[in-house]
Order: sequence, then structure tokens, then C-alpha cells
Amino acid sequence: MTQGAVHSTETFGAVDGPGIRYVIFLKGCPMRCRYCHNPDTWERMGAEMRDAKSLLDDAERYRAYWGKRGGITVSGGEPLAQPEFLIELFTEAKARNISTALDTSGQPFTREGPLFQRFEALLAVTDLVLLDIKHIDPEKHRALTGRDNANILDFARYLSDISKPVWIRHVLVPGITDDDGDLTRLRAFLDTLNNIQRVEVLPYHSMGEPKWDRLGIPYTLRGTEPPSQERIENAKRLLGAQ
Repeated sequence: MTQGAVHSTETFGAVDGPGIRYVIFLKGCPMRCRYCHNPDTWERMGAEMRDAKSLLDDAERYRAYWGKRGGITVSGGEPLAQPEFLIELFTEAKARNISTALDTSGQPFTREGPLFQRFEALLAVTDLVLLDIKHIDPEKHRALTGRDNANILDFARYLSDISKPVWIRHVLVPGITDDDGDLTRLRAFLDTLNNIQRVEVLPYHSMGEPKWDRLGIPYTLRGTEPPSQERIENAKRLLGAQ
């Protein structure tokens, strides 16, 4: 039985997919986003090791609140860094008739080798993907996250190829991810996909800053203010967001 490296769980998630969700946050992430509000999930050290059955048994204690649309969502960290555990968790969830959602940045997706076969198996038992596209420009993406975005955009194309329902999320950071030209390019990319059910603009906030301080990690966006309502509405318009 595979065990997952778990950071924490949330029993009443209202913004992590349709309906009310039981949210499982995993530990471990290959990216280092400058605005990350959970830097304590980057490394697996200190994780609670949990198996699929114990997590789902706990989740089902709250099933009465889910209604017809709710279920479980796995977030992170980066869930795709633990594909074997996710396959086991989501397979068991489907056996219990539980809706499954994957909240991911698409890293470390690849179409090569045995890892691709694991992603195929995982997506076969995934009802919805919440895909966070950090930036459309590869160099700006690298400056923001420490990684290129080519395989992330390829993941988006693959999800479209297999018609997997997707919600796109984009964090709006003043001076970094809110440029009109970049937003227009992102919209042009999204328009090539056939599976997007929803686009969400998530305004930047600095509530995770104290975690960076506790971990002794320099917070390079210190002093950055949240975007104005005008810039939020502008981004929504350009991206066709809700």
C-alpha cells in the first residue's frame, strides 16, 4: 500500500473545485514560486505519511456536507510529484463514488517514459483538473518560479487532447503577471484548448509572508501590494474569466 507525504487536510474547502471539498495538501514541489503562500510544503521533510484508506475514511465523515457536486481535491505542494499515491487514492475514491479533483501547476509533466503512463492512469480516475498557469512567457515564468513552462503548457494541451475538464487559474501579481500583452497571449493560448470549463483570476496577497520569515527564506515580493479592483477586472476581461 502506497503512502502519501501529507502536509495537512481541510474539511470544508469552498474554493477548490465544485461544491464543498475535502482538501488534501501534499508535501513536495519542484517549483519555487516567489508568491507561494505555502513554502512549508516545498520539501517532504516532516510530512505525515498517510494511506488512501485512512484519508478517505476521514473524508467521508464530512460527506453529508458535499451535496451532489462536492468531493475531494488534492493540492500541494505539487500533487503530480506523487503520482503513484494519487493513482491509489483516486482509484479508491472512484470505488466509493467520490468526485476527484486535482489542483496542480502541471510540473513535472512529461510525455516520456513510465512517468507518462502514470499520468495517464491518474487522469483516468480524475474528474477535474484545476490548472494554475503562472505565466505564459517562458523567461518570465522561470524568473517567477525557477522553472520553464514548456512542459506545463504541453500538459494543458494534453488535457485538451483527452477532453479532461479543466479550470484554469492565474494569480495576478502587480508588475509580474498583470501585463496586458502577457494576458492577451495567455488568452490566445487558452483559446486553442477545447476543455476549459472555467477561468479564475486569483489576486495576489502576502498572507504567506510570515511563513517565509519563519523558514528563514528571503521574501522577494515584500512590499508588493495586492492588485487594484480595476486591474483585477481588466485581467478577467482579457482572460474571459468568471
